[in-house]
Amino acid sequence: MHREQSPARRVIGVVGRSGSGKTTLLEVVVAALAGRGLKVNVIKHSHHDLELEPPRKDSARMRLAGAAEVMVASPYRFAIVHELRGAPEPGLDEQLARLAPADLTLVEGFKSWPLPKLEVYRAAVGQPPLYPHDPLIAAVASDSPRPADAPPELAWLDLNASATVLAWLDRQLDLKFSANLP
Repeated sequence: MHREQSPARRVIGVVGRSGSGKTTLLEVVVAALAGRGLKVNVIKHSHHDLELEPPRKDSARMRLAGAAEVMVASPYRFAIVHELRGAPEPGLDEQLARLAPADLTLVEGFKSWPLPKLEVYRAAVGQPPLYPHDPLIAAVASDSPRPADAPPELAWLDLNASATVLAWLDRQLDLKFSANLP
């Protein structure tokens, strides 16, 4: 049974330092959730320019000619490339509004956006964790033991055991989403 819920209630951020394993963890989580029949959307924020099509293909040529949006469609997928042309980057709320409804939307990036977050932390990256400075980080998936000074309400998950991350997500889905079920 598909359950419709408010899009704001189906969003969890995945944050962490570069090289910590966010994308790798997301691949595992998305595959597991999709394998259960859940519809999962992902928003990946990048600070770099996006190269989504070969430069000499028709779609790139139309975009470079000045088209505001170019849709590329095939029997397998479609993509819309929207040129900002100097306009400000849309916020996460605008990006979420562009997506079709889903059981869960996972957001990689948008670290400062106010939403519940899962941090991926590896001490080997050589940078401090984010959770001490972000009260919206509800859990940390790490390959390090839980520090003694970690807040007691902060879930500490084994990054190398994806089942622990999935179990945490299951609890989040039940606790956060079941209240509004018909």
